[in-house]
Amino acid sequence: MLQAFEGFYRNGVIELLEVPENIYESRVVITFLAAPSIPRSPTFIQFGMFAGTQQSTADDFEIAEFQGDTDDELDWS
Repeated sequence: MLQAFEGFYRNGVIELLEVPENIYESRVVITFLAAPSIPRSPTFIQFGMFAGTQQSTADDFEIAEFQGDTDDELDWS
């Protein structure tokens, strides 16, 4: 007999929303449903956004600036 249960997959673990009755061991088939995309707003680094007594400097931003990944085989010239 087939039974279906809703649940979530997070970090390699499947969490069922309800416990199947009278099933102590069984083979399973897992079907992943399309998850709705979560819109994310862009995040920017701004001067002074981190807590602490030391403020960000222009040098901090130059260090954090993306210079391209030499291993991605894309031409950044």
